[in-house]
Amino acid sequence: MAEKVNKQMQDTAEKILEIVKKTLDDGKAEDIAVIDLAGKTSIASYMVVASGTSNRHVAFLAENLQQKLKENGYVSTAEGEDKADWVLIDAFDVIVHIFRPEVRSFYSLEKMWAAFKKPE
Repeated sequence: MAEKVNKQMQDTAEKILEIVKKTLDDGKAEDIAVIDLAGKTSIASYMVVASGTSNRHVAFLAENLQQKLKENGYVSTAEGEDKADWVLIDAFDVIVHIFRPEVRSFYSLEKMWAAFKKPE
């Protein structure tokens, strides 16, 4: 039973990840990085880090992604939309960080999670 539940959760995470990657790519996000967290932490199966070119672009990417997730039947929550320097979207088993490039460079999330980065 537990194996079936884990398989369903992984399948859901994969579907959400595909929506996230496609939506960010379609929205012209830059430097999209996928970090595989499965089995490494309990917070999520994947972390996606991407950059927008400006606050407006970051806000657009975040709003568009939340809308696409909702259209596909997935619930998400977001933080940081008011300033749009860094927006965090929690979409079930996929965590998405959308940054302005300077903010992304400052926090260097990829360096912290580099051992788990999924090859594209």
